[in-house]
Amino acid sequence: MPLYEHVYLARQDITTQQVESITQTIEELVKKDGGSIDKVEYWGLRQLAYKIKKNRKAHYTLMNINASSDTLKELDRQISLNENVLRHLTVKVDKFEEAPSIMMNSKSTDSNED
Repeated sequence: MPLYEHVYLARQDITTQQVESITQTIEELVKKDGGSIDKVEYWGLRQLAYKIKKNRKAHYTLMNINASSDTLKELDRQISLNENVLRHLTVKVDKFEEAPSIMMNSKSTDSNED
């Protein structure tokens, strides 16, 4: 099956539990159609570059999805109906990164430079 990285941005005024609920809904949809979720990273509440639907911040979540293209079409449809999701992006990749993403690194790269 093809591999995808999926990132979605949820409204700033919902709780972390509600964000986890959205993630669980996505997981159930993918697993129902025979796919799998390899990794989920919650990046936290972060500042947006510009306002989206009157929101200055959003909850960011990354998911590594192994599923068919039909499953991704249904996922896109379901997320578009959810009013708590501001934006989402799905990118097809050749392989998943096994290490945590750059957003999860807590250390600054500036401190490591000479």
